[in-house]
Amino acid sequence: MFTGIIQSKGNVVEVHSSDKGVVLVVSCNDLDLSDCSIGDSIAVNGACLTITELKENSFTFDVSQETLSCTNFSDVMKGQNVNLEKSLRFNQGIDGHLVSGHIDGVGEVISLDKEGASTRLKIKVNKDLTKYIAKKGSICINGVSLTVNSIETNIFDVNIVPHTWSWTNFGELIENSKVNIEIDIIARHIEQLISHDSSLGIDMSVFSKK
Repeated sequence: MFTGIIQSKGNVVEVHSSDKGVVLVVSCNDLDLSDCSIGDSIAVNGACLTITELKENSFTFDVSQETLSCTNFSDVMKGQNVNLEKSLRFNQGIDGHLVSGHIDGVGEVISLDKEGASTRLKIKVNKDLTKYIAKKGSICINGVSLTVNSIETNIFDVNIVPHTWSWTNFGELIENSKVNIEIDIIARHIEQLISHDSSLGIDMSVFSKK
């Protein structure tokens, strides 16, 4: 589990294709790896990946074909910056929201507009995801915990404050950039529970818009 609070930016220094997917080597001079071991999980652009090789200032990950199919790693290139977060420890506070590191889909940035010192991002997602996205609800974009300002059809927007803009790879986004999306884990499990257990006796029509 993760919190959606980015601890550092890493840089992709190697990308190798393999029969099983892609091997990524990420350098991370600003992230303390002293408490990390091979087999540990790191959220890379929000995707939970397992460390397969660990050096003083870098680690290696295997990215499966399944992960490539549902994340922006399908377009990953050498020299690209990625957002990093080590897995949540039991004695660690949660400043963002609970994030699983399981990406639900890829969104497309359709606009970036300055609003004072902040930046408003509008992102288009697959319509299948929109039922999980609520105004003032939580969402994770490239591993960053954010609050949804509004949503209309399959486009939602979020505000990025200056610190987050400079601390993460959001400052490198342009129109048509692809970003990893993880919807609120609670919304996902509520739907699974309701749709597969009719014994709950919940009338879903009461939640429909009149």
